[in-house]
Amino acid sequence: MASEIRDLELWPDGALKIEWVRHHMPLLNGLEAEFKAEKPFAGLKIALSVHLEAKTAYLCKVLSAGGAEMYVTGSNPLSTQDDVAAALVHDGLNVFAWHGATPEEYEAHIRRVLEPGPNIIIDDGGDLVSLMHSSFRHLLPGVIGGCEETTTGILRLLAMNRARKLEFPMMLVNNADCKHLFDNRYGTGQSVWDGINRTTNLIVAGKNVVVAGYGWCGKGVAMRAKGLGAKVIVTEVDPIKAMEAAMDGFSVMTMEQAARVGDMFITVTGCSGVITRGHFLLMKDGAICCNAGHFDVEVDVAGLREMAVEAAPARNNIMGYRLENGNKIYVIAEGRLVNLAAGDGHPAEIMDMSFAIQALSARYLILHPELPREAGAMVHDVPREIDEEVARRKLAYWGFSIDTLTPEQHRYLYGD
Repeated sequence: MASEIRDLELWPDGALKIEWVRHHMPLLNGLEAEFKAEKPFAGLKIALSVHLEAKTAYLCKVLSAGGAEMYVTGSNPLSTQDDVAAALVHDGLNVFAWHGATPEEYEAHIRRVLEPGPNIIIDDGGDLVSLMHSSFRHLLPGVIGGCEETTTGILRLLAMNRARKLEFPMMLVNNADCKHLFDNRYGTGQSVWDGINRTTNLIVAGKNVVVAGYGWCGKGVAMRAKGLGAKVIVTEVDPIKAMEAAMDGFSVMTMEQAARVGDMFITVTGCSGVITRGHFLLMKDGAICCNAGHFDVEVDVAGLREMAVEAAPARNNIMGYRLENGNKIYVIAEGRLVNLAAGDGHPAEIMDMSFAIQALSARYLILHPELPREAGAMVHDVPREIDEEVARRKLAYWGFSIDTLTPEQHRYLYGD
């Protein structure tokens, strides 16, 4: 099967990026060596849809080292890096993705990675799993299981499972502590502001920053905004999370209230329609909107485009929309993930943990064919031993040691 990428000649630049992250991802280094020796995926096809940049590429190479035949695409048209895609093709992997793909091209690329009949699916947002259950049902018997990277994807999986429509086991990678506690909080917190700052070249200190959503990602974004000197406002629909934001020292408002005072708006909810037409009309002249959730539906860019009397690029990767009231609203990266569509994504050391969970979860599926395959029982948390193994390996790399319970302490706590 011929790969579909922009330009194979770009591969040297992509190879440099992959080599850089390789030096900063010691957990995947160790797994690559183990997988080369064990070949846990020998004879199996893995379909992967994750933001296609250097860290993801290294995960693909680690899985390939374990014997997998890789079929790779991106999970967001603006996060694919064409030189990285070329480097993977140069190394013999099958890649179907390019930067700036149209919706039709994006779906076509997803179809191409599913057509060979995958045995393992590694998804980011649920597009692979969804299409597998609609257009490729004849290939479902060959699927051993899959892994889901994101909160948004897990919500889709849980809905499918409740409806008894999910037909193979899925590991909920995002629910693992070594994923969401670090990737979602520290990774998102840093990479979102990397993307905003490099794209806008504006000061954050002193500005009113509105963070929509106070889950683990929202916590990270708000924490970093505070560190940069911003006055942080949180909007929420969950009263407990709103209370937590208030106790963390942030103002809590409705989006309608926040729209009147915010300078920068960052959606981190995983939901749709978070910032809408009515909110745009309340915003200050020069307000900046971006999304750090998942799909480009949190900020209603289509609605903004329709109501604008003028639209023009304001800076590379920033569009300016002038409204009838004369105010101009700016949107970064078309409302797509700002940390990837306007940056390089999470730091390598963070994705080292997340992708180690992915790789070990994929191997777990192979080693545990007894996982239930009954309707309504297809979603599975990552086993605690995988979470703790990743944490121990990371601590060892940092040079840290921790205590262990004595037998007496264990009996005291657990009674056995």
